Amino acid sequence: MTTRVLLADDQTLLRATFRMLIDSCDDMTVVGEASDGAEAVELARVHHPDIVLMDIRMPGTDGLAATSAICADPDLTATRVLILTTFETEDYVAQALRAGASGFLGKDVTTDTLLAGVRTVASGEALLSPTATRTLIATFLMTPDPGTQLASPGHLAELTARERETMAMAAEGKSNTEIAEALTLSPLTVRTHIYRAMAKLGARDRAQLVVIAYQTGLAQVTPPPR
Repeated sequence: MTTRVLLADDQTLLRATFRMLIDSCDDMTVVGEASDGAEAVELARVHHPDIVLMDIRMPGTDGLAATSAICADPDLTATRVLILTTFETEDYVAQALRAGASGFLGKDVTTDTLLAGVRTVASGEALLSPTATRTLIATFLMTPDPGTQLASPGHLAELTARERETMAMAAEGKSNTEIAEALTLSPLTVRTHIYRAMAKLGARDRAQLVVIAYQTGLAQVTPPPR
């Protein structure tokens, strides 16, 4: 199955580079290009891409506002936003998570990392780049915006013990393969538990599931090292 990608960046040369890289892969294709956030929202509603590769800083409507609009659109529930920006700061990561982004990469990533990021976010596996760690999720949780609570602790009662266990390990940043090895399960079984937990809790993707794990107390914030 081909992953359909929408590019949103105000730099024409950069968009051309991304298009060349993505279109060179047999499993993904670029369906449109936007030079600002407003155009990104408009084209997302036209093309219904699997992934929007979104820059944060753009003229007019920026990437964060565009991400919020895309993620709030009921007709775009299958579209995930991968933020790609030079400004990989805690504040931007926190805002991107609040906006509904499913992934976050710095523009200094390698070609292989970028393409892997598109694939993994499209599959619901990825959350953040190595530099955007759980510490940044902690920043998001410790400075909540009104109305950002995704679920209450009581909602965890809807999960089985194994679903809670896999969800907690996902919140630690572990991949399905790592969880499978720790629990002596198959990666497919872990994936099933993760998806069932997402369905029961109304999580859009793995990113929201991780946030819910912290908000409900299932996972605990680890203070950053001094």
